[in-house]
Amino acid sequence: MRNLIRRLVGALAGDDGMSTAEYAVGTLAAVAFATTLYAVVTSGSVETALTELVQRGLQGAGT
Repeated sequence: MRNLIRRLVGALAGDDGMSTAEYAVGTLAAVAFATTLYAVVTSGSVETALTELVQRGLQGAGT
């Protein structure tokens, strides 16, 4: 894990820009993260909790 972090920091520190392969890997990682986040947020318990949170916020804003 530390080696991966060192490689990422090294890649981000350079100002040469990313190659096409790096863009592809970065895009793939972003899509994988977004898909995972979407699955978590739309799960039953999380969706219920977020809905209740928004409803409480809206009720508090109206008073």
